[in-house]
Amino acid sequence: MHGIITSTALALAVALTSVPLGVASAQDLELHLGDGGPKLRLRENCDPDREDCRDRRDYRRECSPERALDKAERMGVRRARIDGVGRRTIDVRGRDLDGDRIVITFDRRDRRCPVLSSD
Repeated sequence: MHGIITSTALALAVALTSVPLGVASAQDLELHLGDGGPKLRLRENCDPDREDCRDRRDYRRECSPERALDKAERMGVRRARIDGVGRRTIDVRGRDLDGDRIVITFDRRDRRCPVLSSD
């Protein structure tokens, strides 16, 4: 165990001193410990289909379809589902508390998913 910690610390020290400061900051580097030994990589190379890119993808500045769906359900929309996703808007379709059909349009450019219109 002591050997793994030592080699990891050494690999991290070498990697951080060899990366130019103009290319990446400390927030853009990830250290992975696995069977093949420690690996250091830039976060920009993260593939969301194969890896967990939560730090970069889930906390982005725009409203995601999942976040809009959650907000619609909190607003009381039953059987909510994504109806359409555009560059600037996200449409969620469902039923209101009376059972009538409703479509809510959310602004995609804001992380808080403000409501633009409700039909």
